[in-house]
Amino acid sequence: QVQLVESGGGLVQSGGSLRLSCAASGIVVSFSGMGWGRQAPGKQRELVASITSGGKTNYVDSVKGRFTISRDNAKNTVYLQMNSLNVEDTAVYYCNTVLMGYDYWGQGTQVTVSS
Repeated sequence: QVQLVESGGGLVQSGGSLRLSCAASGIVVSFSGMGWGRQAPGKQRELVASITSGGKTNYVDSVKGRFTISRDNAKNTVYLQMNSLNVEDTAVYYCNTVLMGYDYWGQGTQVTVSS
């Protein structure tokens, strides 16, 4: 059974930083493609960062140069380091993986950026 548990969200001022964590069970993150998505109120969920099993990372343009996805294989955990946050980054952030064609999402963690 795949479980993804996010943590690390909170309230931060514009220009600040946060690091999100995703503790995974039921999968091995070093063997899996992992991602972080977000959903702002009234908007569709979008995948903003991903990392392949080989370690290749990809980002949407709106977060490039500000967000960094990484993983700790020993802890079976994936991280999203978010710097230079702005109010447009306010959203619920979700950890994601796809296994056997099925999309798994965590319960999400709220990130709120104040101006």
